[in-house]
Amino acid sequence: MAKPKIEPRLPKGMRDFLPQEMIKREYVFNIVREVFHLYGFEPLQTPVLELHETLMGKYGEDAEKLIFNAQHPGGKEELALRYDLTVPLARVVAQYQNEIPIPFKRYQLSPVWRAERPQRGRYREFYQCDADIVGVTGMGADAEILSLITTALTRLGFQQFSVKVNNRKLLTAIGEYAGAEGDQLAELYRSIDKFDKVGADGVREELVKRGVQADVVTRIMELVTARHPGLEQLNFLEEVMGNLPAAQAAIRELRELADHLNAANVPANFYEFDLTMVRGLGYYTGPIFETVITEPNLGSVTGGGRYDDLVGLFRGESLPTTGTSLGIERIIDLLDILKLYPPHIGGTVVQVMVTVFGDDTRAASTAFAADLRAAGVRTELYMLDKQIGKQMTYADKKRIPLVAVLGSQEIADGTVKLKRLADGEEVTVNRAEAPAKISELLS
Repeated sequence: MAKPKIEPRLPKGMRDFLPQEMIKREYVFNIVREVFHLYGFEPLQTPVLELHETLMGKYGEDAEKLIFNAQHPGGKEELALRYDLTVPLARVVAQYQNEIPIPFKRYQLSPVWRAERPQRGRYREFYQCDADIVGVTGMGADAEILSLITTALTRLGFQQFSVKVNNRKLLTAIGEYAGAEGDQLAELYRSIDKFDKVGADGVREELVKRGVQADVVTRIMELVTARHPGLEQLNFLEEVMGNLPAAQAAIRELRELADHLNAANVPANFYEFDLTMVRGLGYYTGPIFETVITEPNLGSVTGGGRYDDLVGLFRGESLPTTGTSLGIERIIDLLDILKLYPPHIGGTVVQVMVTVFGDDTRAASTAFAADLRAAGVRTELYMLDKQIGKQMTYADKKRIPLVAVLGSQEIADGTVKLKRLADGEEVTVNRAEAPAKISELLS
């Protein structure tokens, strides 16, 4: 009895990436890696699975509901799929403290898993792209992260974006200034974090609904809605909250950060100080960052900040750490929306397809393909027994830019006919000259 056929389908929230999509993804990955290397960040890889105890208690209650548990029959260890790349970094730094030089600058580009409710733009498996600096207390490290972000985004083609900068200590100071404490302080942060979605009126209304007193709401809104350019924003905050220790520490850090950014020639129009930016994860301790595409308004593409206590959960003493996560999946989609991919990206990796007229010419075509590959030309040798017209159709469907026609006459003459499919241009050259001519036709 024949076995029933299995319906080919994916689990919800998971995706396949066919070759044309993978070429775009690899284009973005490669540019980002080049920028990481430019700044001296080293690659790190950690396992898909971590011990359950490694991940729990680090992200906050809401986030930890999304952690996938992963167990096998008879397994004695409680395991979970990694939720992000930050907690595994903290575990690595603690586990290999005698092998890792400090400061430690690392990046990781890997998939993570979250038990989200699948919907458009939200998946259960997706790639994260992190860069972190471990072991540096000064704001020079935070400035390096912001400089890295601006370099990566501009190299990808983005021009209109803003890195919003805040400080967790400032958020604490706002609560003190407004008279909010305890559970009310947590409610305050959750409401402010929705500013971009619901606006000032929406935040005010939510604070009232949460039971925050009217005079507290008024004082909070006066602070978070204030908009001043550059360092004037810090001057304003100093005037209003400068008597609070938490505010003093935060403003001092942000001024130092601005000095380092200026020294690194990071354009001032690429960053701003914004009190409405909160960042949800509970491990942040100092400056926090989030980048938004501003023209057109397409939302957030990076997020991160300083988290000086996280490594200490895995070792005797903690190490100051700061970093960012590039929303690589979002960036890949936005390059399509804004038409920022170069024209040759998204078709095929192949530059030339070599035709095969029949068994009598196959050896010559194979040898010619080998010569092209040796010269660094990305070459596909046609492998089916099809007429030349169907070979051309195949190359066109794959968007291969050039076809090398090698029939019996060309073989006898020591030549090859090169055809550019985009405009039909044909040229016949000696086979030895083919790599140079191919480069010319491709350009």
